[in-house]
Amino acid sequence: MQTLQRLRAALLPVTGAVVVPGVILWLTGPDTFGLWKANPAARVVLAIFGGASFCLGLVLMIATVWLFATIGHGTPEPWKPPRHLVVRGVYRHVRNPMIVGAYFLLLGEAGLTASMPLLIFVVLVVAINAIYIPLSEEPGLVKRFGDDYLTYKQNVPRWIPRLRPWQTDAMKIGKP
Repeated sequence: MQTLQRLRAALLPVTGAVVVPGVILWLTGPDTFGLWKANPAARVVLAIFGGASFCLGLVLMIATVWLFATIGHGTPEPWKPPRHLVVRGVYRHVRNPMIVGAYFLLLGEAGLTASMPLLIFVVLVVAINAIYIPLSEEPGLVKRFGDDYLTYKQNVPRWIPRLRPWQTDAMKIGKP
């Protein structure tokens, strides 16, 4: 049963980060910019940028899933969300580190492959989430966590991280 739950939890991230980009690359091929042929140094620069972006995204996504499981006692799945508001680790810097991680991961894939269609996919994912998160996800979090989430929302930015972590110890926010 545990294995089935883990597979279900991995379905959405694997689809968005592996399957869809893989299909895009299969249909369009890499180096749609023509940079690798026109400028061999671009291959090195894009590999460094893409690799760093991909790794940062992967680390953010793993860290946030771990925090959801250990602190929130839930998963990123909509049908089994965290039972407790997670305001620890990277969540003290930014409210949506999981999706920010996904953006970096996808941007890294676009850079590593020099793929304009993948870059367009990244822009589309960002645009969809820029609409979905404030209109659907955040009101749902207000309903589930009430004033704790509203206080968190006032102190931690949605997309661009705070340099210093938000201090919540005195307020007991996000603690079961």
